[in-house]
Amino acid sequence: MNTSISFNVLLALALLAQVSPLSLLAASDGLAPEITDLNSADVSYQLEAKLPDLAEAYISTAPSDMQDGIPVGKLNSMGVNQDPIVAYAKEIAAGTFDVTDSLLIMHKGKLIFESYYRRGRVNYPHYQMSITKSYTALALGRAVQLGYLSMDDLNKPVLSFLKDIDQSKLVAGADQITVAQAMNMGSGIRIDKAKARELMKQPAQLKGQGQIETYMTHSAPILPAPRDFKYQSADPSMTMQVLEAVVPGSAKDFIRDELLKPMGITNYAWQADISGLPKSGAGSSFRSRDMLKFGMLVTKQGKWNGQQLIPSEFIEQATGRLHTNSNTSYGYFWWRADMKVDGNSYDCISGRGAGGQFILMLPELDLIVVTTAHNKSEVKTLANTAKHLLPAFIQ
Repeated sequence: MNTSISFNVLLALALLAQVSPLSLLAASDGLAPEITDLNSADVSYQLEAKLPDLAEAYISTAPSDMQDGIPVGKLNSMGVNQDPIVAYAKEIAAGTFDVTDSLLIMHKGKLIFESYYRRGRVNYPHYQMSITKSYTALALGRAVQLGYLSMDDLNKPVLSFLKDIDQSKLVAGADQITVAQAMNMGSGIRIDKAKARELMKQPAQLKGQGQIETYMTHSAPILPAPRDFKYQSADPSMTMQVLEAVVPGSAKDFIRDELLKPMGITNYAWQADISGLPKSGAGSSFRSRDMLKFGMLVTKQGKWNGQQLIPSEFIEQATGRLHTNSNTSYGYFWWRADMKVDGNSYDCISGRGAGGQFILMLPELDLIVVTTAHNKSEVKTLANTAKHLLPAFIQ
């Protein structure tokens, strides 16, 4: 990634570094905080980590219409008890709960609450960890919509799409791993950690499809399906490689032109993997409002502004309960779980990233909650959302 920083951004950071410690702002009618003169070359995880905390938390119960495809409304006009929501936002600003950077709430199709804290900026893409996997699944779904893959192709072996791999080197069973199994963390790839560290010291053999060939060469033999669920980077890497193989041009350009541009998402970053392809396990950066757009796309069964970007059948499978452990399920890089409030359970579809990037969709409540953070644990965010936000929307 290009991590160069423009002079204007350096100047803005220098000025922001002089502000006083965080103070509370109960409600804001002005514009959300920004980094000035931002361009795509300025977006990086390294720069984000150096952003000074905001002098004041921005808490708005009437978000601005930015003409970005997101309808807006007012919290107090939606039949919602706003007091606990604002109180929770103040507690976040005070540092009582965690180190949240943004919290956005969409209810009944309108953005009715928008807040930024600490490193949060309305125009600065926040680094995304494992929720990048969820975006990768949507990119593959877009390829299905455009006819580069069919839904039936998801049940075909990954190797049927990766023609540059020397299959004579692969462990037994590698040719049985399907695209759907990879997206459900069921590839069965198992590589010893010491061996994995050794392989990372030989980056030349991990370029292009060599990355997947290496996984499949040095894995333990692949067991017959169904295989145990294992959350690992090999599986989303296979998915990105399949996308690269089937779309015209590159996966990077396809994601930009066919998935993001139709939704008006242009201010983002996506790091390159060692293979040369976009990272798929982590490594993207998106604005909080654009994360909300992904949630809108999923809750509308793949439609954006009336256009079917992703097949509804794909969305159904991607967010389905394909692998279940206790009350948590996994589809195609999207999670599904029951959020409990006062003894009642509410179905929640989510994209999740370590440290606190979340898109939480609760269909029964017609609710989407987006958060970004730099926590050490994501569990706190889920628990706090259930305890402090959901009761305001339960009649």
